[in-house]
Amino acid sequence: MEAKILDGKALAAIIKAEVETEVTQFKAKHGFVPGIAVIQVGGDPASERYVKQIARSFEGVGMGVRLCTLAEMVSEAESLGVIRQLNAEAEVSGIIIQLPLPKHLYQETLVAALSPLKDVDGVHPLNAGLLLMGSGDYFIPATPAGGMELLRRNGIEITGRHAVVVGRSNIVGKPMALLLLHQHATVTICHSRTPNLGEVTRTADILVAAVGKEQLIKQDMVKPGAVVIDFGVNVIEGKLVGDVDFDSVKEVAGAITPVPGGTGPMTNAALLRNTLQAARRQAGMEK
Repeated sequence: MEAKILDGKALAAIIKAEVETEVTQFKAKHGFVPGIAVIQVGGDPASERYVKQIARSFEGVGMGVRLCTLAEMVSEAESLGVIRQLNAEAEVSGIIIQLPLPKHLYQETLVAALSPLKDVDGVHPLNAGLLLMGSGDYFIPATPAGGMELLRRNGIEITGRHAVVVGRSNIVGKPMALLLLHQHATVTICHSRTPNLGEVTRTADILVAAVGKEQLIKQDMVKPGAVVIDFGVNVIEGKLVGDVDFDSVKEVAGAITPVPGGTGPMTNAALLRNTLQAARRQAGMEK
């Protein structure tokens, strides 16, 4: 029997409808709509495509979008000035810095300048630290937040399961591992230097692929009945594929996310919800 397909596109549409209703209510109470500011440096084509997706998602639910496009050779001082200005503007509820940045700009410096209250992609050290501790009010990076929502709304049990996360980035692999740990999974993190990777992944009840290597996870690396969450975004001969060999793995998995149409749409949906949550916190409606 083939795996259940975890349809992120359909679920994201449901979440967007929920957010649209809540945005209308927020505007009626506060007189303005929550909005996001996207800082993009230079003209990386992949970044431009993602920024357009963000704009469509936010405009589709009635939220504001401001694109701050900076020149490729912008100085650090000017970049920091833009961030400080956005931090101070009440109608900018959330801010994201689109990556990658040019080599002369230090990501850590710009990220640290963000207001933690507007850091809707959860990259500021304060939000990352609170996520590590699992306490307080913090923002979760949108991609793993969307993956966890896919699990939750599909009724997939996490407590007591063994989760294996392949990938250790600060914006997907590590936060996803922490989120699973907070839900009482036993978590193993693997990466490019893990020997005998398949031996580890075959022990997973929940297998997360977030390494950025096309179709790395093959059928013989997956435990029969496992839930497979694929965060990979790779292009092969003009076709978008994940880190999982979907066609073969779906024959043994219990549930699996497709690429495209799985975790990707959920990232945008999670970013919408994080920005609305940021607006509420700044307005004093919730912590």
